[in-house]
Amino acid sequence: MNMSFVSCEADVRVGGKYRFVFGLDGSKTVTFFGKYLEVVPNARIVWTNEEGEGDHAITTVTFEEKGGKTRLVFHELHPSKEAVDEAIGMGEGMRETFGQLDELLVTM
Repeated sequence: MNMSFVSCEADVRVGGKYRFVFGLDGSKTVTFFGKYLEVVPNARIVWTNEEGEGDHAITTVTFEEKGGKTRLVFHELHPSKEAVDEAIGMGEGMRETFGQLDELLVTM
C-alpha cells in the first residue's frame, strides 16, 4: 500500500480537535479525526477516534525517559468487541507508521 499524508489540522490542547487526511495509492483518501482529552507535554496525550458511528475508541500515548532513551507506549481502548474486531485491520498501517517513525528518529 502506498500512503501519503495529505493534510493535517491539530489543535493540541485539552478540548482541541484534530483532522488528518491520508492518500491511499493515489486514488483514495482516508480521514481520521477527533478531540484531545488530555495533553501533558513530554509525558502523555489522549485523544478520541471519531471516524465511525456510536461510541469511539480512545487512544493513549505515553512517553517515558529511561537511560537516555524514550519509551513510547501506545494503547487503544475500544467500546466493544465488535469495534476491536473492526480495528484489527489497522495493524498493518500502525506497523508502517511506527517503522517510518523509527526511520525519522535515526536522522534526528
